[in-house]
Amino acid sequence: MHTTPTHPHDSAGHDSAGHHLESSADWTSVCDLDRLEPLWAEAALIDGVQVALVLLPDGHLFAVSNQDPATGSCVMSRGIVGSRGDRPTLASPLHKQVYDLETGECFTSADYALPTFPVRVDHGTVQIQVPGSAHDRAGERAETEQSETVEFAAA
Repeated sequence: MHTTPTHPHDSAGHDSAGHHLESSADWTSVCDLDRLEPLWAEAALIDGVQVALVLLPDGHLFAVSNQDPATGSCVMSRGIVGSRGDRPTLASPLHKQVYDLETGECFTSADYALPTFPVRVDHGTVQIQVPGSAHDRAGERAETEQSETVEFAAA
């Protein structure tokens, strides 16, 4: 899944290419954009999924898994924000694997990839789409409830 970098001054819900992003129930509001510091990752918990938010000085915003792919530890929000050429990166604070913030590709080992999530700013509020969120699970439960047949034994 590709993260949509978002400019912080984009309060109308547009991606970095200027395309309008429709509001929908599967976007989760996380925090006000002004709570994020450039070059410092912050952790958020969305329906049991830990996410690391990274704001760059140029205003691009990224959302990636907070779980280190190499160790399983939830530490990526304490990682080192940097770049490799023109690619924004986040390095694990544990073993220093370096990940592309846009794609999740690991520059230092093909064995790992960091999951990324769509992120946007809507009226100054950071919003993220996380697969498996409560919205998605509610739809799955409704489908399951419709298809299940429960039999009761006679007493």
